[in-house]
Amino acid sequence: MKRYLEDTEATEQFGRELWAQLPSKCLVFLHGELGAGKTTMVRGFLRAAGHTGAVKSPTYNLVEEYQVDDRKICHFDLYRVADPEELEWIGIRDYLAQDCVCFIEWPEMGQGFLPKPDVVISLSLKDEGRELVME
Repeated sequence: MKRYLEDTEATEQFGRELWAQLPSKCLVFLHGELGAGKTTMVRGFLRAAGHTGAVKSPTYNLVEEYQVDDRKICHFDLYRVADPEELEWIGIRDYLAQDCVCFIEWPEMGQGFLPKPDVVISLSLKDEGRELVME
C-alpha cells in the first residue's frame, strides 16, 4: 500500500487507523530518515489506543513502554545502537515475546538480532508532506 500524507495531522491520522488494523501482538518496522514522521505516526496509534500523556521518541532510552487498558505498546528507537548485540542487553527478546505491539524505528541497526517483522512501514519526505509505503 502506498499513500501520500500531506502533513503531521495526516501522519497521526494514519497511526490512528493502524490501531484498528493491528493485532495485539505485532512487530512493526519503521523506516525513514530523521524527521520523516515515524514517532508522529506512533503518537497517532497511541492516541487511538487512549493514551493521553506525552509521546516522545525513545532515542536516548532505546524503548518507551505504554500500557493502555489491557494492551501494551513498546516503541523502540535503535538509531543510537552501535552494535546489534546491545539489543540483548536491553532484553529485546523478552519484549518481543510479550503480547504487545512493538514499533521499531531504525530496525537496520538491529540486523541479525531482530526477527522478521509482521509489518514494514517506510516514510519519506515528499513535497510538503510524506510518502508512506506499507508492506
